[in-house]
Amino acid sequence: MTTEFLRVAHAAREAAAELAPLPRAPKDRALRAIADALVAHTAEIVEANAKDVEQARAQGTAEAMVDRLRLDEARIAAIAEAVRQVADLPDPVGEVVRGSTLPNGLELRQLRVPMGVIGIIFEGRPNVTVDAAALCLKSGNAALLRGSSSAYSSNTTLVKVMQEALAGTEVPAGAVQLVPGLTRDSVKELMRARGLVDVLIPRGGASLINSVVEESTVPVIETGVGNCHVYIDAAADQELAVEILVNAKAQRPSVCNAAETFLVHADVAAEFVPKALEALRAAGVTVHGDEAIARHGEVVPATEEDFFAEYLSYDIAAAVVGSLEEAVAHIRRYGSGHTEAIVTRSQQAARRFVALVDSAAVAVNASTRFTDGGEFGFGAEIGISTQKLHARGPLGLPELTSTKWVYTGEGHLRTAEGTVIAGSGS
Repeated sequence: MTTEFLRVAHAAREAAAELAPLPRAPKDRALRAIADALVAHTAEIVEANAKDVEQARAQGTAEAMVDRLRLDEARIAAIAEAVRQVADLPDPVGEVVRGSTLPNGLELRQLRVPMGVIGIIFEGRPNVTVDAAALCLKSGNAALLRGSSSAYSSNTTLVKVMQEALAGTEVPAGAVQLVPGLTRDSVKELMRARGLVDVLIPRGGASLINSVVEESTVPVIETGVGNCHVYIDAAADQELAVEILVNAKAQRPSVCNAAETFLVHADVAAEFVPKALEALRAAGVTVHGDEAIARHGEVVPATEEDFFAEYLSYDIAAAVVGSLEEAVAHIRRYGSGHTEAIVTRSQQAARRFVALVDSAAVAVNASTRFTDGGEFGFGAEIGISTQKLHARGPLGLPELTSTKWVYTGEGHLRTAEGTVIAGSGS
């Protein structure tokens, strides 16, 4: 590993040890200091961001991606407000997850504790730099950040502003670090920093996530891509189903909880599909349908790849299925384990769908767009986990902690005969 990487990694490690025992108040003061500093340094941040934007346009980057990269006064103010909102959230550190008094008199508690150093690899938007740092600090962790090279100038300035803000607080300035370097070598260093980094969270597209999962020696919490499905059951309220489908796809198509496929029970396909195609067309959505869908309207013929696709655009795949079980089988084959929805008036069908679908979230008569930390009432999130170990679903503050067991006795000793209390004379 390079000297420069080791410098920031060790700085984060030392800061994590200082940060872990801090109570809520100093962490909240530090977050509010960061928010104020972001606003105060708006001109400096915008100037640095302009370099990234100029470079992106010179490289022929699509204007939609350039817009995701761009920062202005209003966006910086919104980022600062998001930091203040994190400060207002409950502190998970020290929460008693469960506890009891054992038959031998030992008092047993499981407490939430910080993980230590959280490495985060992410693409695109520089606001993630601040969001990730704020969530890590609030949960008592140091943040080791590796953003997109396209936002390097912005990220460098944002981290500098945050570190300067922390320097005047009880939170160590080293708790927010930017991994140096613009090449993939710096990403590899972070992925191989086992012993320096406690957990790694990739946030981005499928290729980034798969690369980190496959190559990292640091434990990974896998945030997932979103090939989300909406299944219209034979017992669905069809008008409601159309509204849910259009919202799930078109309300904001570029996010992981947007629907990418809809499935229709064969018993209602002739009636429902024309309504759905008309509504989706009016919303600007292109439907990639199988042969059964195509019998009821004009669509782009669907390929196998369409059913695996996370479009993140105004496109959606569609198929007709013979039963609820066939819909579930389709989801198991093509889905990403993010969010699946059923629209039905049958409680039995809803219960069976919920029981059979293996995803982080299942929606009944609701849009897939609600799978979100803020919508769930958790506040901010770092992403949506689609794996099953440690955390699943929105990764809010509690999910950025681990636990430790604490047991308290009165001189308890374990012997072959059982428990004795030291000094009790027994």
